[in-house]
Amino acid sequence: MRRRLPVVYEYFCLYAGLGSLGLMCLAWSPFAALLYLLLPEATGRRVGRLAITLVFRSYIWQLSALGACRFDIRELDALRDQGPMILAPNHPCLLDAVMVISRLPNVACIMKAALLKNIFLGGGARLARYIPNEKPLQMVYAACDDLARGSQLLIFPEGTRTVRAPVNPILPSVALIARRAKVPVQTIIIETDSAYLAKGWPLFRRPAMPIHYRIRLGRRFDPPKDASVFSAELESYFAEELARAQFVPPPFPAAAADASAA
Repeated sequence: MRRRLPVVYEYFCLYAGLGSLGLMCLAWSPFAALLYLLLPEATGRRVGRLAITLVFRSYIWQLSALGACRFDIRELDALRDQGPMILAPNHPCLLDAVMVISRLPNVACIMKAALLKNIFLGGGARLARYIPNEKPLQMVYAACDDLARGSQLLIFPEGTRTVRAPVNPILPSVALIARRAKVPVQTIIIETDSAYLAKGWPLFRRPAMPIHYRIRLGRRFDPPKDASVFSAELESYFAEELARAQFVPPPFPAAAADASAA
């Protein structure tokens, strides 16, 4: 049973954590935008990705120090020096990318194109050469190029946060990139006991705290030959792994209502 923090303190943790992350991103974004213009592409990519890793790692540390969240994400460290691969986690909440990138400093992230114009995230994402998802074919080519340079690629196979427990239908983009780039697909299993920042959860809605997050490394798949067969196999694998999860989020009705906006 979770021993909840006092409600007033939960509000403090919520606003202190989000405020701190917002300030760090806002402070870095204009410098990142300037460095994007000044630095060679390869140098900018390294600087940008390392900076985002440090910002996210600081945020994770703050949430842990406040007692708002308890993170068990150390298994990710084993991937740091294992070369190019696709990192394919399930996607229960908005913190998923934050947790993964906080441990791995050479990750190319596929992200919503609109975020490149975001005042908080745009400058840093451009400097890090994150890949927008608005044009699927260009996204695939850019992802393969980044993998060829030795990066690891973070992509959520569900395409959006989970709205159909335990996992959404898997999109073919992971298989297409892995097949073209000839790299393995490393599954990552993310567990949580909260619906905080699930699909449809308002940013400033207070969750019950502390929230538990656990990340474990799943099966590593060889580059697939058939995208549809691989997508079905991946969906089945995630469902099996999440069925034995230590932490399971409660149902969040707003997620289902928001599914059409995915």
